[in-house]
Amino acid sequence: MPFFSKEKKQNNDAVAQVFLGEDFDVRYKWLKQSFNQCSDITIYELAANKTRCGIVYVQQMVNETLFDEQVLSYIVSKDFASSHKELIHNLLELKLISSMSSSVLIDMQKAVELVLDGNILIFFEGDQRMLAFPLTKFEKRAISEPANENVIRGPREAFVEDIHTNITMIRRKIKSPTLKMEQQIIGNYTKTKVVIGYLEGICKPEIIEEIKQRIGRIQMDGVLGSSYIEENIDDFPLSPFPQAQKTERSDVVAAALLEGRAVIFIDGTPIPLIVPVSFTILLQSPEDYYQRYISGNFVRWLRMIYLVVSLLFPSFYIALTTFHPVMIPSDLLLSVAAARDLVPFPAIVEAFLMELAFEALREAGLRTPKAIGQAISILGALVIGQAAVQAGIVSAPMVIIVSITGIASFIVPYFDLGFTIRLLRFPIMILSGTFGIFGLMIGCLLIYIHLVHLRSFGMPYLAPIAPLRKNDLKDTFLRAPWWLMKRRPSFVGTKDSMRSNIKYPFGMEEDED
Repeated sequence: MPFFSKEKKQNNDAVAQVFLGEDFDVRYKWLKQSFNQCSDITIYELAANKTRCGIVYVQQMVNETLFDEQVLSYIVSKDFASSHKELIHNLLELKLISSMSSSVLIDMQKAVELVLDGNILIFFEGDQRMLAFPLTKFEKRAISEPANENVIRGPREAFVEDIHTNITMIRRKIKSPTLKMEQQIIGNYTKTKVVIGYLEGICKPEIIEEIKQRIGRIQMDGVLGSSYIEENIDDFPLSPFPQAQKTERSDVVAAALLEGRAVIFIDGTPIPLIVPVSFTILLQSPEDYYQRYISGNFVRWLRMIYLVVSLLFPSFYIALTTFHPVMIPSDLLLSVAAARDLVPFPAIVEAFLMELAFEALREAGLRTPKAIGQAISILGALVIGQAAVQAGIVSAPMVIIVSITGIASFIVPYFDLGFTIRLLRFPIMILSGTFGIFGLMIGCLLIYIHLVHLRSFGMPYLAPIAPLRKNDLKDTFLRAPWWLMKRRPSFVGTKDSMRSNIKYPFGMEEDED
């Protein structure tokens, strides 16, 4: 009985190869043992003109109708060759099988992986070669509107959990052979497909090689989401700031590819990763580019202002009322003092109670069913806030401060950055309640120093502000018109810097007469 196996090293992981030769019974028994107690996997034997044939597939993952009509019917027909030496050859000559990109293999371990990936495996008596047909068919979620990144004028299609559908959506937007998609398999048990997408000639090869090396070092049982990859490839894993951009929009991914960045698709999740990323990119919304640039700039400035409000407003109020009441106008100071007259707690305790209550309501609204989630958040905030003021636990100004801060936190376009701002709000409140305005400035300075040292795949996190690159400021605090943004952002490190060759818009062209 011919049998041998060997092991090879690939990506620092031992991959076993099993070869069982031409013996049909040995291979059939080995597959039966491999899929023992797997009721969803079909393994059966049939006779193809005096030649034994074995078929293996996962139920509900393959198109059984197409296989029966186009392939199996041919195998059992009288026209099929009776010699086992011609079986595989005749199957490969079929146009249908050629169009399905069937795989010819002799490794049993690889055959098991293909079966679990949705292929139909066929093997014959007297021939060690096996055929795997990619007839995958399973239920998947239809393309729908984005749940978290809505726009008014832009496209309304979001990624789904199927990686092939997601890649196809990008191919529809970027119709160029320079769009490369390189695949890796991560996870000892899940065998998750991870695809790195980039535009050849625009994205720097150094970035692609760095991404491959970092992903190749990941050795774990399974990858079930993009966060599994993100936590293993960050430059600074202990930093609260996101170092990869997450999005569910295909147009955001296409725009990032055109800028010279790379995208990491993970099978089973609708949220790919875009790297490298900067702090200014995380403050931009897709809506900025679909509105007229004047309107987009107004909203962008509004977003930046309320980002500061979300981070510092409660701390500033605590510092003023606790240490610097002389900085408050007299009339306003009297109103604040009268409101806090019956409150038994200092301002910092007030703020912590209200902030924690607000965060609990926000989390409760996310975890409860959608039909009642918003009602719980709104009614809970109104009832708790009003009852707390009437009971004298907190003051009315503090309720207003926390409400404005909560609203401001929703303006941040990316959830991860918004969560980071909410998290940093608490230590700054402690510093403000301990040292006043001086403590608030210390907190801001520490955050700034951390951001200056932060990197995303080698790119400065505060680029193009620190280090300053004047030519790249056209899409940071303000979005310049498209005819002025002729070059791609240089801080990304693209090979081809030219993006457009528009001299003037139509209405600004010089009159030749």
